[in-house]
Amino acid sequence: MRKKIFGIGLLVLALFGLVIGGAAAYRGMPGPNPEAPQTYAEEYSMPLSDEEASGLIYMVEEEKLARDVYLTLYNETGLSVFEKIARSEQMHMDAVLSLIEKYNLTAPQTLEQVGVFQNEELQALYDRLVETGSQNTTEALKVGALIEETDIKDLQNWLAKTDNEDIEQVYEHLMAGSENHLRAFVRNLEAYGVAYEPQVLGEEQVQDILSSTSEHGHGMMGGKGKGHGRNGMGRMDGEHRGMHGMGQKAHRGDGMRGEACGMGFED
Repeated sequence: MRKKIFGIGLLVLALFGLVIGGAAAYRGMPGPNPEAPQTYAEEYSMPLSDEEASGLIYMVEEEKLARDVYLTLYNETGLSVFEKIARSEQMHMDAVLSLIEKYNLTAPQTLEQVGVFQNEELQALYDRLVETGSQNTTEALKVGALIEETDIKDLQNWLAKTDNEDIEQVYEHLMAGSENHLRAFVRNLEAYGVAYEPQVLGEEQVQDILSSTSEHGHGMMGGKGKGHGRNGMGRMDGEHRGMHGMGQKAHRGDGMRGEACGMGFED
């Protein structure tokens, strides 16, 4: 009887030792504990459709077009609104590039070259926009407003074609930024005594944008709520704070990137 009790005791000790030894061994091993309940800390993203992938490449190209035109028109006119919004467009590019990198897509190779585009149609469009904007200050501001209206329209189209929440968030913040930029260009035109007329969007939509002072750019992950913006030409601090989080994984202002878009230009 005593031997039997002694044998059971040894078995218990052995089992206890295996548990302790296993725990100690696990603490020294990388990777998840196979015995622990599994949690998924990383945000789930659905695979991209071909259309979603094309949309990301298109939008980084379109944001580059805006940035390059504004940098060029700033050199032509000296208006600070172009310099400020060009910086914002660089942040927009960075935000889209972070998604391009996340989904292992290939970004265009001309993004660091201002005014140089792989797409011949885009190259011709850039040349035409700069030529028109270089005529005088008011034409330059109208070109800026045209670009922003087109960005808004294109982003609305791409939003309707994606189900990925991370892409939706970036596009919504880009669209909010374009609305801010449109208001800034129109305020500048009004300062020169020019009444702005919509060039791409409908009259009602443009008036709704111009009468609004809301901004969406108070933090990328802060949801889709609107915050109140601040008046003043080219002042987009709220958007900058929001875009900073979106572009943190991308190559930032030390690299300038982009390629093609399909914006129309009315004669």
